Amino acid sequence: MKGRDLLAALVVVIIWGTNFVAMKVGLRYFTPFQLGVGRFLFATLPLVLFLRRPPVAPRWMVLYGLTQGLGQFGFVFMSLKVGMSASLASVLLQTQIFFTAVYGYALLGEKPTRQLLLGLGIAALGLLCFGMNYAGAAGAGDTTVAGFVLCLAGAAMWAASNIVVRRAQQSSPGFDPLAFLVWSCLAPIVPFALLSLAFDPAATRWQWTAAPLSAWVALAYLGWMATLVGYGLWTLLLKRHPANKVAPFSLGVPVVGITAGVLILDESITAWQWGGIALTVLALMCVLFGGRLFRPAA
Repeated sequence: MKGRDLLAALVVVIIWGTNFVAMKVGLRYFTPFQLGVGRFLFATLPLVLFLRRPPVAPRWMVLYGLTQGLGQFGFVFMSLKVGMSASLASVLLQTQIFFTAVYGYALLGEKPTRQLLLGLGIAALGLLCFGMNYAGAAGAGDTTVAGFVLCLAGAAMWAASNIVVRRAQQSSPGFDPLAFLVWSCLAPIVPFALLSLAFDPAATRWQWTAAPLSAWVALAYLGWMATLVGYGLWTLLLKRHPANKVAPFSLGVPVVGITAGVLILDESITAWQWGGIALTVLALMCVLFGGRLFRPAA
């Protein structure tokens, strides 16, 4: 990978890594449900007015919007609100790779590889380290148990959306990833709005009018940059290069996320969390590069 494609991959890593800082900034002024409404309004407008609806059965777009939009980001926004650091969230969400493997085995009959099984074992040790962080205390560092569990739930919902995309691609020969993404972003808007009306305090319903410019910049960043630019460039790279050349760049997201969280938000990371981070990244590396270890010698 050279030139503009390498630059595009690095841009995606930076956007997705700093995406968690933008979430934290937005949550200073909006509730998690309000942030969900804003993110997906920005993600759909104005592109939905120019992109034709993809030739995909509506149920797949609705399912993707509910799993990836309402599920993944609903849980992540609540996680960041009740006690999860941007740094650790950028790592924990990468466990979606392992949730995807479990779903693929249970729902699609995909047989796990040996490197995936090894990665799952290492990731389990990483989760044990994260759990030890809360042993004997309600929380440690910048996180709480509730925030940790909600973040893992977000990763599980991201994995579910991956299965939906696979089924949508299999059933739709003319699959257009960008159009599918934009039109799917319509699905979570109304559910987020209804949840806000049902559960957000009445005093917060007019926060939109009093929100400062930084809050609106965070919403625009989440909707346009993290969603449209990030996923758009990633899809373009996957079209031009084999997945095994593109996927390793995802390892850079936690690095950028941790760096941004510590430097911009002044977040702290405990010793147990560093152990969990190291084991999680090692597990991801095992999945991405472990095939060379298990490949028979020529």
